[in-house]
Amino acid sequence: MTADDLRTLAEHLDATAELPVRPDASPWLGEAAAVAADLDGADLPTSVVVERVAHVSALLDEVDSTGNPTADDHVAAAERAARRILDAAEAEDADPRG
Repeated sequence: MTADDLRTLAEHLDATAELPVRPDASPWLGEAAAVAADLDGADLPTSVVVERVAHVSALLDEVDSTGNPTADDHVAAAERAARRILDAAEAEDADPRG
């Protein structure tokens, strides 16, 4: 997992705050953005980062559409960043060398 992926996650979710989105998507995006912003630049144990990124991913799963194509693109990019972070953490756990 890289700091760049955490930054990317936070930046894409932050960008959705500047755009008009459907009212039913707004709370999910707002909470996901807040959690991601707290992770960006924080010095946290990997287990905590993984738990919080998994939470962000679950929140984003609740968003079917934002009603805004640009916001939808940011959500998709945030989902990809979250998946990269979670996949990297899983690969680290599976590596017998530690």
